[in-house]
Amino acid sequence: MSVPMHVQLADLLRGRIHEGDLPVGAPLPTEAALVKESGSSRGTVRQAIATLRNEGLVSGGQGRPSVVRAAPIGQPFETFLSFTAWALQSGRLPGQKTIEISRRAASPAAAEALGLASGSAVVDVLRLRFLDDEPVMLERSSFVERVGRLLFDTDPDGHSIYAYLIERGVDLHDARHTIDAVGADAVDARLLQVDDGSPLLRERRRACARDGEPLEYADDRYRPDRVAFTIDNHRAARPSVVRALSDPGRSC
Repeated sequence: MSVPMHVQLADLLRGRIHEGDLPVGAPLPTEAALVKESGSSRGTVRQAIATLRNEGLVSGGQGRPSVVRAAPIGQPFETFLSFTAWALQSGRLPGQKTIEISRRAASPAAAEALGLASGSAVVDVLRLRFLDDEPVMLERSSFVERVGRLLFDTDPDGHSIYAYLIERGVDLHDARHTIDAVGADAVDARLLQVDDGSPLLRERRRACARDGEPLEYADDRYRPDRVAFTIDNHRAARPSVVRALSDPGRSC
């Protein structure tokens, strides 16, 4: 069986990247140059570049030139509760821009996760998170009202929200995380600078107090070409992460 031309071209470019012929930060040859070099059609060239983009090897798209990028950074589960702490431990500069913070009726998903009656008030936070000034994650959090209202007394862009809440006596103790994939909606695409419908890594989180009281429901969406997740296993230890095929349930 013959290998499709776009696969062959992607393999060729991938090899040049891994061998350092196209180092991190270098632009890929233009579409016109690749068409001439490979004897392929422009559509074939675009398919090959799209493959590399989906693998996280190159950035670009939406009219921006394709550039070789560094490998995505892993995020271990121990640091899920603080994007800021994880970024600093990774030697990267964290940043955030609050798009919205408001008190409103809980969404159906948030109400269910937080154990609230339909129409109950929560405080919603929408923040864009950065690594070294590059957008990597869009954070949607719904806090129970008594916790979320504390955020109106501070600048959420000046520090870690979790660190601030803990300092104010909020008992953020346990969390359950569910990881899956989702297509970027219009808001995701605009703020994360990706194409509409592009695959994103989604982390849904339910954070609880020590006594099991739910405090936050979050739906965080990461660019997979910027962030990856890692799980460490130890044979003698009790597993800390469980793979589920359905809703993770209400317990933390």
